[in-house]
Amino acid sequence: MQIEHILQEAVILAIKGLYQAEVDPSQITLQKTKKEFRGHYTLVTFPLLKISRKNPEQTAEEIGRRLEESSPLVSEYNVIKGFLNLTIAAQVWSKLLEEIDSNPDYGFTTVADNAPLYMVEYSSPNTNKPLHLGHVRNNLLGHALSEVLKANGKRVVKTNIVNDRGIHICKSMLAWQKWGNEETPFTTGKKGDHLIGDYYVLFDKKYKEELAALQTKGLTKEEAEAESLLMKEAREMLRLWEAHDATTVNLWKLMNDWVYAGFDETYRQMGVSFDKIYYESQTYLAGKEEVLRGLREGLFYQKEDGSVWADLTPYGLDQKLLLRADGTSVYMTQDIGTAKLRFDDYHIDTMIYVVGNEQNYHFQVLSILLDMLGFEFGKGLIHFSYGMVELPEGKMKSREGTVVDADDLMEEMINTARETSQELGKLDDATPEEAEAISRMVGLGALKYFILKVDPKKNMTFNPKESIDFNGNTGPFIQYTHARIQSILRKAGEQGIAIPEKLENILVLSEKEEGLVQLLSEFPGVVQQAGSEYNVSLIANYIYDLAKEYNQFYHDYPMLREEDSALRAFRLLLSKNIALTIKKGMSLFGIDVPERM
Repeated sequence: MQIEHILQEAVILAIKGLYQAEVDPSQITLQKTKKEFRGHYTLVTFPLLKISRKNPEQTAEEIGRRLEESSPLVSEYNVIKGFLNLTIAAQVWSKLLEEIDSNPDYGFTTVADNAPLYMVEYSSPNTNKPLHLGHVRNNLLGHALSEVLKANGKRVVKTNIVNDRGIHICKSMLAWQKWGNEETPFTTGKKGDHLIGDYYVLFDKKYKEELAALQTKGLTKEEAEAESLLMKEAREMLRLWEAHDATTVNLWKLMNDWVYAGFDETYRQMGVSFDKIYYESQTYLAGKEEVLRGLREGLFYQKEDGSVWADLTPYGLDQKLLLRADGTSVYMTQDIGTAKLRFDDYHIDTMIYVVGNEQNYHFQVLSILLDMLGFEFGKGLIHFSYGMVELPEGKMKSREGTVVDADDLMEEMINTARETSQELGKLDDATPEEAEAISRMVGLGALKYFILKVDPKKNMTFNPKESIDFNGNTGPFIQYTHARIQSILRKAGEQGIAIPEKLENILVLSEKEEGLVQLLSEFPGVVQQAGSEYNVSLIANYIYDLAKEYNQFYHDYPMLREEDSALRAFRLLLSKNIALTIKKGMSLFGIDVPERM
């Protein structure tokens, strides 16, 4: 039962009866009634004045009276300055709760075999460093968006493009070759991605030392950069790799394998996965072929030094480099190749790139270039552009080694959750195994929820201490609410109190009880909106509102101590479905909710 839809139809019938006029559903604007007024839904009458030919108050009064007389849905109404506040009959809420309870997939749409296919690209790590806090937001957004699209009935392929080639990879390789003494993850006990990341930082340190030494000899910064032997060696290593030099390629394979093992461990801990992984080393050649085709067809042009460019001035942009003078590729070349291969592999209806907003220009250009090359999907690609994530201390820089490592962050969150839970006595009755499982669940849940509750478009500051708080808009607060409801349901079972599937029709419900069922009824709409707007934070904040409203209800109304058995049954059925909705909503984020806490 979609109350808003049925109410909309009732309003259309009322208008037809009152004014002998057909009205388009788009003219029927229903909103949730503000808390300071009595009612559940508010009809805005201003779009209807041309039909009624009366002032807003008269129009609202006439429609309200007609609905009260003719619709079993509406029990009463009141008018505030042309806004018609409608109160839904109590028995409607009981019936709606029964319907919600009877649908195990409530809020989600089943994925059909012929449903539109969405490919969501996220993570996109470089094999010269471990995943950091910025990657955490990327991975969590990509995973959550994929799950929300599935919940909206879309087929989804989760994909990752690994940036496993390029000058930045060569920097790590060169540093290890020069100063690594052949150390490995096995001889050092370090995760492979951490070990290689250390050499990326070391290269930058040595490079800066070299530049400083050259500048003391009187060279400008630009001249020093041009004369840098280290950078020349890194560029030569890239050239050798692209020329398939066996020694260079073998070193590259060895070090990348170390990194992949490290990445896999981080992904497992984070709870994210992929259906298909592409590697830049396998896609850049396809991109290079497309660029050269574009050159042959006159779409692009070549400079005297041999570099290939696209003239984007007709689009209000600039000239874009596609191939360097030495024939090596740039990121754009690789993305053209990856896009082509993906659409060859899958019949994708929509391609979504989950990439930070500093790459807005890049994807604007990619869309234009793919369109220029004749790919129909060029114009339709979507850049899911999200804001940067920082710490209270400020920005992070990979090459300077000032990033917050994803592995360290997750471990810190679990430890903090353990300490906080112990201080609050949440683990007093738990076995050591249960305590560890709850600490992990709460710590990772706090991290994921704190990041996903923020509108993706906005920059955000991640504060670990704020995220683990059992009060306020946090993962632990929502997880504790779920555990609290499970405790009530267990006690009901122990006392032999059954939760019925059918409720007594005549129940006098409080505003809080009706409001909670109304809030539950909004879940499918929130999931749908989050999918259509690509904004997973809508679900996070909805689940928080549901948990907050339930907790206020729990404190103000007895559950098991309620003497009216019909009312007690309603409250238990309501509690059960609120817990289920919390669990469903949090599952879209890869967040588990505990049964006890």
